[in-house]
Amino acid sequence: MFRSLSTSLIVRGLLALAIGIIALAWPGVTVYALVILFAVFAFMAAGLQAMRAFSSDRAGPVIGHLLLGLADLAAGVIALAWPGPTALVLVLVVGTWAIIGGLVEFFAAFGAGESGGTRALFLIGGLVTVAFGVVLLAHPGIGAVTLALLFGMFNLIYGVWQLTLGIEVRRIGKTELGEAGKKIPHSVFGRRHAA
Repeated sequence: MFRSLSTSLIVRGLLALAIGIIALAWPGVTVYALVILFAVFAFMAAGLQAMRAFSSDRAGPVIGHLLLGLADLAAGVIALAWPGPTALVLVLVVGTWAIIGGLVEFFAAFGAGESGGTRALFLIGGLVTVAFGVVLLAHPGIGAVTLALLFGMFNLIYGVWQLTLGIEVRRIGKTELGEAGKKIPHSVFGRRHAA
């Protein structure tokens, strides 16, 4: 369990570092890529709503799914036609996401059984994430390039935090496994090593 969790955290940290470096190196491309990803997501959601509409056997759900599909389709078209306002909306969405995610991390620090180092990492990561969200929501008109730069810096910090947390979890896992090994009779270890 510890190994898969630590590996997941380390991989997430490395991906966040890579995204952070790309965002800082090419901020204009990053914002445009975010707008395009949003449009692709909206088009996919529209297609899924259309599939759900035509698979329903009653008129009420068909109309509801078709209306949702049309709204998703319109959102995708608007994102591609007017990337500037879409970037502003994405600033608000990312800011809200960061605050919610940071609060979850902050409260996770007080979960049962966390070591002091892990608790501190959760607290620091949560506070940085909430601060990032507050800055975005307080100044949504800071511009798309500034968002890309903030997004890049945030991902660098988040990536380092995830890597550190992953290494800490792996270290704790090795300690826990070592302690569990001391409780198992030596005859079991003797057979395992002999095989």
